[in-house]
Amino acid sequence: MSKDYSAEKLRLMHTAEHVLNGTMVRMFGCVRCFSSHINADKSKCDYRFERPLSDVEAAELEERINVVLRGNAPVHEEFLPRAEAAKLFNLSRLPEDAVDPLRIIRVGDYDACPCSGLHAANTSEVGLVRIVSHSFTDGVLRLRFKLQPA
Repeated sequence: MSKDYSAEKLRLMHTAEHVLNGTMVRMFGCVRCFSSHINADKSKCDYRFERPLSDVEAAELEERINVVLRGNAPVHEEFLPRAEAAKLFNLSRLPEDAVDPLRIIRVGDYDACPCSGLHAANTSEVGLVRIVSHSFTDGVLRLRFKLQPA
C-alpha cells in the first residue's frame, strides 16, 4: 500500500470516526469513544456501555452513519481557547501539551470535537461505513468498521 493511498484512507476513516461518535451519542446517549485505533483498512472504537449491541442495533447504527455521510456535509476546522473548549467538550483525551487554542473539527451541524487529525473536506468523499463486527466485554463495547465506496 502506498503512503499516499494510506494517508488518503486515514483522512476518510478519521472523518467516518467523527460521524460514528456523533451517531453513538445520538442513538444511545453514551459519551464518545474513550479509545480508538484508526487504520487505513479497518478501524475500531471502544465505548463505555452497559450491554452488548444487538445485530439489529448495529445495522441501524451503520445506516444512520451512512445517511449522514451521504448528506454532503462540509467538514471544517475552527480554533477555540482551551478554557472555552473545556466548557463545550471533554478534553480528557488530549495531551496536556496540546496547543492553545485548540483545533475543533466540525462535521456540518452533526458533530464537533477537538481533534488534530486530517479529515475529508466533505462527508460525500468518505464513502460508506460498514460495521464489520461488534463485541462487548467488561463494560466495553468495541465496534470495528471499514469504508467502502458509495
